[in-house]
Amino acid sequence: IYHCGAIATEGLSVFSPAVIAKHVYENTAGLLAAAASTRVKRFVYCSSMARYGKGNPPFREDQPAAPVDPYGIAKYAAELLVKNVSETHGMEYLIAVPHNIIGPRQKYDDPFRNVASIMINRMLQGKQPIIYGDGEQQRCFSFVQDCVDPLIKMGTLPGLSGQTINIGPDEEAATINQLARILAELLSFELKPIYVADRPLEVKHAVCSADKARRLLDYHTGVSLREGLQSMISWIRQNGVKPFHYHLPIEIDSPFLPSTWRDRLI
Repeated sequence: IYHCGAIATEGLSVFSPAVIAKHVYENTAGLLAAAASTRVKRFVYCSSMARYGKGNPPFREDQPAAPVDPYGIAKYAAELLVKNVSETHGMEYLIAVPHNIIGPRQKYDDPFRNVASIMINRMLQGKQPIIYGDGEQQRCFSFVQDCVDPLIKMGTLPGLSGQTINIGPDEEAATINQLARILAELLSFELKPIYVADRPLEVKHAVCSADKARRLLDYHTGVSLREGLQSMISWIRQNGVKPFHYHLPIEIDSPFLPSTWRDRLI
């Protein structure tokens, strides 16, 4: 079993911890119970880079988990549950740690997540990208196929049970400012970003090491950041721009809630 299901909205989890915890932790518990009771051989859980919090990048699998927001806390708690249930009931398990996945077919009308998709959808409508803080947050964006290939191996290769493995590239770290500039170049868009206040608890530098994946899974990056972004642009153009759909509840309307969400400015 590959368990990839979650509401993967890390930033929103600060203001909607209940719905995020339910869809991350409780759903994992239910699927684990079903898997163990039907004697599933191996359970591959897709966790999140949020498990590392504000640790020292590049994040390595052997450094302590230190999540800083409700999403990361729920993801790491679910990891512990996967380990506990699997070891208790004799089920093989692995923890995959993907990060910042991009690619065609990604939901691009979601105002809470998927920064590249949000920017493309806005730029194709002639709107400037919105950037939180100074835009120097650093990420490594992972093209979807570069995540699928190692995930398949995690489900099939022998001798890997109990391993936690980062999934995705570590060669092309980019800031949000750099991401906006690359997209503007690909779209021939005159870039004048709109800068707004920081989001609470957002990690500044979040880059994972792929050394372990290279060693155990023969991982290699097949799609560059520019190639991945171009494929997304083509997909969104083909399917048409969309208005953003504010589909998740805000549970805590505090003064720290981004105005982009409260006032639906995206």
